[in-house]
Amino acid sequence: MLVPAPVLYRFTTALFEAGGSEPAEAGIVADHLVEANLTGHDSHGVIRTPKYLELVDLGRLVPNQHLRLERDLGALLVADGGFGYGQVIGQEAMSLMAERTRELGLCALALRNSGHLGRIGAWPEILAKAGLVSVHFVNTSGFGILVAPFGGTDRRLSANPIAAGAPGPDGPIVLDIATSATAEGKIQVARNEGAQLPAGQVLDGAGQPTTDPERFYAEPPGAILPFGGHKGSGLSVFCEILAGSLTGGGSSHPSHPTAGRLVNNMLSVAFDPDRTSEDFAPDVARLAEWVRTARRADPEVPILLPGEAERRVRAEREQGGVPIDTKTWAALLHEAERHGVPYPQFEEPAHAG
Repeated sequence: MLVPAPVLYRFTTALFEAGGSEPAEAGIVADHLVEANLTGHDSHGVIRTPKYLELVDLGRLVPNQHLRLERDLGALLVADGGFGYGQVIGQEAMSLMAERTRELGLCALALRNSGHLGRIGAWPEILAKAGLVSVHFVNTSGFGILVAPFGGTDRRLSANPIAAGAPGPDGPIVLDIATSATAEGKIQVARNEGAQLPAGQVLDGAGQPTTDPERFYAEPPGAILPFGGHKGSGLSVFCEILAGSLTGGGSSHPSHPTAGRLVNNMLSVAFDPDRTSEDFAPDVARLAEWVRTARRADPEVPILLPGEAERRVRAEREQGGVPIDTKTWAALLHEAERHGVPYPQFEEPAHAG
């Protein structure tokens, strides 16, 4: 089904308010999730809402928390998220980073104990819109252990995304990738839709390759493979070191104190390009043109810079609605019934069928 984005935003905002969030927080979380859907990252969109509310009920996610600055060394900041909603914690962290980077030319922020930070590409995108260049490394210190290291079949690492952003000639250039072959949320989306996964992404509980999402979630559970073999696996290990060990949030391990929570840690580094190069903007514009004008493998398929695909999907979904699979919609309606939130009333866009 296709749901207009404003309807989805109001509905999820009401759900988070009913789940204990103050109105401002509920709006921030809902906006971040709907934005993920709008940009085509359904795995990090409103499909997360029931899980977040469940974690609140279990006391593993704490509403109405704010970023706590624990160490201020000028260009180096250490902050704690207090296990609050990562959408709020991340937004406050980027605001602090932008202010400090403009002041000093660069800033590194070590964030620990945040709730799920959602679509990580949102954070370099915010800084890029502020004229800054940044790179971000993320890990999950316990609950999110899903990925087998290269050569292994057991879960040892989290999906460990890496994101980067820079101002570009036509909007932010944003890279947002997991070091795993896929995100667990994408496996859940495929499961909800009754679809198969591409080959080479996951193993079943016996360590055998599978394309069936149900076999990934069976007992014993399967594991996600790293992308690019040893390359993705190596990057993932460094996400654990940079985002986990270095921030104090801890690397992924079932013995970690946060192993029962969905906790993200993130190391972010931002630069003010005006402090390093007078030619930054024209050079990036020249690079963009150089990349885009390469001979196309398929004449009908344009060459896109990182972040452009998301902007195209957003334009389509703002006009035609956000596709929501029936299982996700049913789960949202269940949360509405459980929390006493009225079901949303709307008409699907005319071309929905």
